Amino acid sequence: VQLQASGGGLVEAGGSLRLSCKLSRRPFSEYAMGWFRQAPGKEREFVAQISRNGGVTYYADSVKGRFTITRDNANNTVYLQMNSLKPEDSAVYYCAAKRTIVTDLRVMMGANEYGSWGQGTLVTVSS
Repeated sequence: VQLQASGGGLVEAGGSLRLSCKLSRRPFSEYAMGWFRQAPGKEREFVAQISRNGGVTYYADSVKGRFTITRDNANNTVYLQMNSLKPEDSAVYYCAAKRTIVTDLRVMMGANEYGSWGQGTLVTVSS
């Protein structure tokens, strides 16, 4: 499984970015998808997760109300819309995939719960 993340960049505080992550193989709809981030000197942390059909989402407390995770199963792509960005949101953002059964809707906040990872895209928020 290959994941290709894109959309990172430099933005001023209060601005917005949308990250995308495309899965290279089908069936994309059999994978729960997550976004994680890692700032320099820090551990990788959970940001958001979306279920196979997009009906269930989870967010880290630090991004609730500002970030939105969505997916387009027809185009094998998951998105992370990031609004009201803060300097502390600066990090390399990674998308991750975990093949799940349709009834598995639990939150998966641990990086080791995901089997496939993208290469990361850098987000820098200036103050």
